[in-house]
Amino acid sequence: MTRLLLVEDDETIGQALRSSLTAHGHGVAWETTGRAALRAAAGDPLDLVLLDLGLPDLDGVAVCRELRVAQPDAVIVILTARDEEMDVIIGLEAGADDYLTKPVRLAELHARIRAHLRRVESVTRAEINDPLKLGDLVLDPSSRRVTLAGSDLPLRAKEYELLARLAAEPGVAISRETLMSDVWDEHWFGSTKTLDVHVAALRRRLAEAEDHTTVPVIVTLRGHGYRLDVPPA
Repeated sequence: MTRLLLVEDDETIGQALRSSLTAHGHGVAWETTGRAALRAAAGDPLDLVLLDLGLPDLDGVAVCRELRVAQPDAVIVILTARDEEMDVIIGLEAGADDYLTKPVRLAELHARIRAHLRRVESVTRAEINDPLKLGDLVLDPSSRRVTLAGSDLPLRAKEYELLARLAAEPGVAISRETLMSDVWDEHWFGSTKTLDVHVAALRRRLAEAEDHTTVPVIVTLRGHGYRLDVPPA
C-alpha cells in the first residue's frame, strides 16, 4: 500500500481528499499543520506527500524544503491556491516534484499520483547500465551518483533523471513532450513548467563547476525543447 502524507489545514478539503485517496487504495496520514507534517515525515519512508502551501503555523515553502531533506526519495506534490507563476517556481525549487492548483480536480489528482508512482517504480526496476562519461561529468546509473571532475554533484531525484535522459543522447535535440514523457510519465498531461524549473536547477548546479572546461551545457531550443552539448576537451 502506498504510504502517503496529506498536509492540508482545511477540514472540508482534507476530509474529502483523505476519503478519495483511501478509496483508491492509499494508506493516508493526514496532518493539518507544518510542524505535525515534519514530525510525521521523521518516521518511516513515505512514497508521496501532498502538501498545501497555505499552512497556519509555518510557511509551506519552508516545510517543503524540510520535507525534501527528511524524505529524499518521496514524491512531493504541492497543492496551492497560489496560481502566480513565481509562487509555483519557488515551490518547485524548494524540492517539490509537481504542483496542482486549487480547487483540485480529483480525476487529475489521481492521474498525477499514478503517473509519479509508476515512474518511481520503473526507475527502481530499471536495468543497471555502465557509467556514462561526458567530459568531466560521470553518471553512474547503478548508484544514481553523479560526479564532476571527481567530486560528487548532489542532485534531487528528478534532476538526476532529467540529466540522465539528456545525457543518453548528447548533442541531440529532445522535445519538451519527449522529456516530460520519459522523465515524468508517458501519460503526462498539463503544464510543462516543472520541466523548465528542473532544467534551471540543473544549470545552476553545473555552473557551480564553471572552472572545468568540459562541463556539459543544456541548450534551450525555443519552440522545441532542449539539447545537452559537451564542449571539446
